[in-house]
Amino acid sequence: METVVKTHVGAYGILIREGKIILIRKARGGYKGKLDLPGGGIEHTELPSETLRRELMEEVGIEITSYKLLDVTATNIKWEMEPDLWEDLHHIGVLYIIDTEDQDLKSSEDGLDSLGAAWYDIEELRKEELSPFAKYTLEKLGYNLK
Repeated sequence: METVVKTHVGAYGILIREGKIILIRKARGGYKGKLDLPGGGIEHTELPSETLRRELMEEVGIEITSYKLLDVTATNIKWEMEPDLWEDLHHIGVLYIIDTEDQDLKSSEDGLDSLGAAWYDIEELRKEELSPFAKYTLEKLGYNLK
């Protein structure tokens, strides 16, 4: 069994209104099938805020009107990329509270990482269906998850 060690740094957006949060369903990777914060990897020469704007447009189809840094956190996961090939991922997330004037979300797949975005009732979410960053963020903001 081979293990690939990797560090991934990304910027992620949190938009909560009336007890609901925008999340995406992950299409691939170590969080495949989980609900996650929209966002993604910071590209070479990109500022985290630029990544945030780009990723939210790609995954959710919204233009951000404001953003405020909530936290920077990290997690580590190990997952099987393919038979006998594992990834040991150190995942660092720059988390922002965001806002938008856009009303419609991109509910379709982005062809890369997201199976679509939707509003989720926070009170209905269960810990086991969330990615580590989504779970961490909601708990940090004072929500008690099932």
